[in-house]
Amino acid sequence: MNRIRHTQAGFSMIELLIAVLIVSVGLLGIAGLQAYGLRANHSSYLRSQATVLAYDALDRMRANKEVATAGTYNLSFGATPPSGSTVAATDLQQWTTNLKNTLPSGEGSIQVDSQGFATVQIRWLDDRAQQSKQTFEVDSQL
Repeated sequence: MNRIRHTQAGFSMIELLIAVLIVSVGLLGIAGLQAYGLRANHSSYLRSQATVLAYDALDRMRANKEVATAGTYNLSFGATPPSGSTVAATDLQQWTTNLKNTLPSGEGSIQVDSQGFATVQIRWLDDRAQQSKQTFEVDSQL
């Protein structure tokens, strides 16, 4: 009695196509995770820059505390900083310029009360995170 043996000699085309499909879905998933990571990293970078700029404003006011508690450093969103050659005017001009140069559509607000309690708010456009505006706020005693 002769037995006929059928042996498999490799992958069939269907097995190969299924393997390619599985690998390509995995690679697309990795690419999506990479893109999300880049967006999150950029948002984190902008928040770090806003933190540095907020503390820069607080440090400028602490160096000129008497003038700051008098309300000279108060600034609303979208307002033009005061012109002049006083320390407060120069500080506000430099600070708003740094905001505009560092953060996309960056703008800031400063409110100081007579007891020296300051609130610094910073807004910017975070288009990579698909959010219209981000806001960062710091409250501190001068």
